[in-house]
Amino acid sequence: MKSQTIIVTGASTGIGKAIAGLFLDNGYNVVINSASEKNLRATFIELGHHERLAMVTGDISNPATGKLLVETAVSRFGEVNVLINNAGIFEPKSFLEVDEQYLDRFLSINLKGTFFTAQAAIKQMLLQGEGSVINIGTVLVEHAIGGFPATAPVASKGGIHALTRQLATEFGKNNIRVNGIAPGIIRSPLQAKSGVDNADSLAGLHLLNRIGETQDVAELALYLAKSNFVSGEIINIDGGHIAGHHMV
Repeated sequence: MKSQTIIVTGASTGIGKAIAGLFLDNGYNVVINSASEKNLRATFIELGHHERLAMVTGDISNPATGKLLVETAVSRFGEVNVLINNAGIFEPKSFLEVDEQYLDRFLSINLKGTFFTAQAAIKQMLLQGEGSVINIGTVLVEHAIGGFPATAPVASKGGIHALTRQLATEFGKNNIRVNGIAPGIIRSPLQAKSGVDNADSLAGLHLLNRIGETQDVAELALYLAKSNFVSGEIINIDGGHIAGHHMV
């Protein structure tokens, strides 16, 4: 059976890196992306399987990056079967301190980046007659935390959730499945960048009383890539964060 090809944005660290590694281990061709050439090259070397691995450096807020990712996948491996829009930024800031420039960062990288990378991939998937797009959101869209002011990133991720369902509706008839993954607190470099020095201190937000690991998200992404009858879903991977809380 011919190996399928996946594009993973934001793949040099954290969740994206775990996704790329798991798909490589399962026989996929993988095109990885990051805005940091240094980090991406280090990950490329670490992952190995270089006959099935390609890298594209670029900021996904620039639509040209999404086009280059698709062109690279097609020229190197022949097609694009799966796109995982993982690249994004997330950090807390009080709503009253957010200015237009700050908000635009999140809308450009998170929402615009997901939008135009998906657009480039879906154009190719239409030619192939099938495909799967998986967008990474957050449980905070549906279950906000009062002590964690993050209106700018959450607003951008809310747009990703809405985009996911709309794309699933528009392209389901073309055998293109579009789903979202909404992680809870996951142990990754993004947590430190979000101002959380000790991610384990947030374990109590989850019914399982622990935080998630990047591998947990990667395994869900692999399931969605393989499933032929799931589309338009935003699946929480949050240890029960949305389902309820423990008694204090």
